[in-house]
Formats: sequence, structure tokens, C-alpha cells
Amino acid sequence: MTGPIAFTAAGAGLGTGGGNTRPKLEHAYLELRTPPPKGGLIPGPPCGRIEFQFNPKELSLTKAASWKRNPAKGAKSAGPPEYQGPQPSKLTVEMFFDASDTQDSSVVKAVERLFSCCVPTTETRQSQQSSPPWVIFHWGGLTGFPAYLSQVQAKYSLFSTSGVPIRALCQVTMEEISGDVPKQNPTSGSLSARRVYQVHAGDSMPRVAWKEYGDPGSWRSIADLNGVDDPMRLRAGQRLLLPDVDELGR
Repeated sequence: MTGPIAFTAAGAGLGTGGGNTRPKLEHAYLELRTPPPKGGLIPGPPCGRIEFQFNPKELSLTKAASWKRNPAKGAKSAGPPEYQGPQPSKLTVEMFFDASDTQDSSVVKAVERLFSCCVPTTETRQSQQSSPPWVIFHWGGLTGFPAYLSQVQAKYSLFSTSGVPIRALCQVTMEEISGDVPKQNPTSGSLSARRVYQVHAGDSMPRVAWKEYGDPGSWRSIADLNGVDDPMRLRAGQRLLLPDVDELGR
């Protein structure tokens, strides 16, 4: 029992303008997270990101369930199926890179960085707990689940006169990190639309937490989600993704 669900995501850009004001274009990106120590299920702090040069046209989300049917010898029909549990969700997205105007090696470097997400990081190898970085897909207020890159396929379709690839289409498959996480949303493995807060002059992370949750101490959850290092230095107009109440203090 499985099948892909295709999402047309052309309108996922967020903005606050009204009337004739055009919404601000939000670029999708893959947030890289440090693997948790000792095999935990909560991703570590951000350790980089891979930007989409062009936003994807579609997102393909797959969810499957495992069933087992025990054959009955001599029976006229199959026996009743037994539910075994859910399989990890998978999110597949295309990433298009083009350097036909600059004719440089930026496309090759972007593809190599995607490939590097399938091999262990230097830090985890040194700690004898080899693991690639975890990834989380972001697009404006749309957020994916903690996952790992299970497959990256790159197809080069244009080359410079010196033979350097300057155009590539990559198909990236992310597989959900499964497990029972405390206070986990029962719809785990789906894309979630988060609320977005626009920073005003004089705002700090504790002030935002107080205005949104009534608890200035919740600023750490907002900072971790947005990769903010200094909670007192926010830029007016900056957009912050707000975690769900159940995610506070994880």
C-alpha cells in the first residue's frame, strides 16, 4: 500500500504585502544538521545549508504501510492481512543548477556537496560513530521532517567548451528518520506549514518568544529552528519560522 503524492508548489513563496505589493520570493534550501550523538533521534545544531538555485516545480511525498499475509495451504482465498506498521516517509525533489552565464565550476561543486551528504562527516568518523549529516527541507513556511539523503542522481546536460559541466538536474530523495520522539506529531513524516514572524526594530529572540508564546525562555527553540547564534542581534524585516507549541523545549 504505497503511492506518491505530488504537490504543486509554485505558490509556496510567502510575503506580507497586500494590494499591488508582490510577495517576497522565498528560496528553498536543505538545512544540514549535525547527527545526534549516541544514536539519538533529535537532530543536532545546524552545520550548513544547500541552497536551491531555482525553486522546485513539484514535491513528491510517499508514505507506505507494511502488511503481511500468511498463506493458508489448501484454502480457496488468501488469508486476512496483518498490519506490521508504517514505513518511513520519503520526500523526492528536483534541484536544477545552471552556470551557462558564468561558465564556471559552480554546478560541479553544488553536485559534489549533495553527494557529500551521503558519506559520513569528518567529526562522526573521528568519534567512531560514522554518520552523514541529517537534512531538513525548508521552503518559506514549509518544513520537512528530519531525514537523511538516501539517494542523489545527477544528470549533466550542458558543458563548456573545455568540457566542464555547467548544467545539471539532480533528483534528491530524503528518507524520514524514524523512531518514537517525545511529543511527536501523530502525522509524522508529512510536510508542515509553520507560522512566520517578521522581526521588528528592537526585537530580540527572548522578546519574540514572549510575544508569541508568553515565555521568553522559549527563545532557544526558535533560535535552533532558524540557526540563529546570537539571540540579541536580529535584523528588522528578518523572517523567523516559529516552532509548534509541542516542539518547544525538545
